[in-house]
Amino acid sequence: MTDSAENSSARTLLGLTPSELKGVALSLGLPAYAGKQLARWLYVRGASTFDEMSDLAKASRAALAEHCSVGRAEPLMWQESKDGTKKYLFPTQNGPVECVYIPEGDRATLCVSSQVGCKMGCAFCATGRQGFSGSLTAGEILNQIYSLPERERLTNIVFMGQGEPFDNLDAVLRACDVLTAEWGMAWSPKRITVSSVGLKKGLRRFLDESKCHLAISLHHPIPAERAALMPAERAFGIEQVVETLKQYPFCSKRLAAESPHQRRLSFEYIVFAGLNDSRSHAAALVSLLRDLNCRVNLLRFHSIPDTPLRGASEKALEEFRDYLTRHGLTATIRASRGQDIDAACGLLNTKAKMNQTE
Repeated sequence: MTDSAENSSARTLLGLTPSELKGVALSLGLPAYAGKQLARWLYVRGASTFDEMSDLAKASRAALAEHCSVGRAEPLMWQESKDGTKKYLFPTQNGPVECVYIPEGDRATLCVSSQVGCKMGCAFCATGRQGFSGSLTAGEILNQIYSLPERERLTNIVFMGQGEPFDNLDAVLRACDVLTAEWGMAWSPKRITVSSVGLKKGLRRFLDESKCHLAISLHHPIPAERAALMPAERAFGIEQVVETLKQYPFCSKRLAAESPHQRRLSFEYIVFAGLNDSRSHAAALVSLLRDLNCRVNLLRFHSIPDTPLRGASEKALEEFRDYLTRHGLTATIRASRGQDIDAACGLLNTKAKMNQTE
């Protein structure tokens, strides 16, 4: 831990806005402008201790250290794949979570987690097998970024790690605000993608309140068959998700021409052998998405224990992609990264590590 405060009741500052930091400063007898100073140290300079905040008076730093916590924590452990991908394990109040650093040429993407485990129970996902332990705070989400050794190299962030982001939307939106605010990291929202199964309670709110890219975990175009893979289908089906998306200009082919947007909509589709890889499945996918301005990312299945699911062959993947492309959908086969360290899509699971780190 790099925090300077050891008091378990200390207020964590990482994740707070400048106005909230001003309130903390005033409550400790610090001047109001200390709120802006704190924001600058936390989000622009990336301070991990109060001692680093050199333009704050020594007495002010002492008061902060007594009553507050910066909110930074170093990784508990990390692994590196033969392809250069790195998986980091970070502590949170509900147990450890994993995030994945993926370098590729002049780009470097960090796949962050929003929950410890997941409630969604998707049949193909190791995180779902873990169960649910709790949601991360905005500070714990941001810590994965700010305490990453390669932070200065990052070009993109994707909320595709452990958990369902829309099931923890307050914290996810707050973290995105810090990342994109002028007083924060000042990133463009175009550098951030949030992935979801399409929860009703979060979809409209995310579309209305965020300018970040959206990725929907689809994986099957036929509702009844999707429900067998993804229980969330029963609560808010993919057809309802698509109808909701059509109402937003950046998603709709019809509305996009009238009001062009730079946000992107994509769909994630794991291709399983004999389950969703046939010509009829491809045709159903084209029919489902034909009115949307979107991209389809085809993913290889990374096997998890005790499942009959199998990944489609490379030939089947290519034929599926080519069918979609011929019929007007932009489709790509996404490269797998970090599979040898269980860092690839669907493999993150920290259940076994929770006892090791206690």
